[in-house]
Amino acid sequence: MRCPFCGNEDTQVKDSRPTEDNSAIRRRRFCTACGARFTTFERVQLRELMVLKKNNRREAFDREKLLRSIEHALRKRPVDPERIERLVNGIVRRLESMGESEIQSSVIGQLVMEGLAGIDPVAYVRFASVYKNFREAKDFEDFIGQQYGAKD
Repeated sequence: MRCPFCGNEDTQVKDSRPTEDNSAIRRRRFCTACGARFTTFERVQLRELMVLKKNNRREAFDREKLLRSIEHALRKRPVDPERIERLVNGIVRRLESMGESEIQSSVIGQLVMEGLAGIDPVAYVRFASVYKNFREAKDFEDFIGQQYGAKD
């Protein structure tokens, strides 16, 4: 494993342990050249997934991109990072278990929406505003009215 600080390829594993949900191995590493310490995660990957975008472009599925988008929706919300990690792991497992190597981006978006709805309503609406391309305040009102029932 290459050191992210100096680029040295000779690093040593100092500690390995499973993550809390046993979906990955967390490894603490030490660089023999610069002395830096860093953490890596080893995960099982069942298949190579490709994402089919709305414009028919294909790109490799990126777990970190999924994590960043969910973290962005949950920014400054009182949600435990381990819960976010469990959500991402669950989405990835569902995608891999679908048996398809190409996944529509809309399927991924829908899985994120379902997950966020169960975790935090504010993050759910934040994500929906980007995913559904809200243009004005009325779009938020309409969406919230449809999801939570209009209040008179």
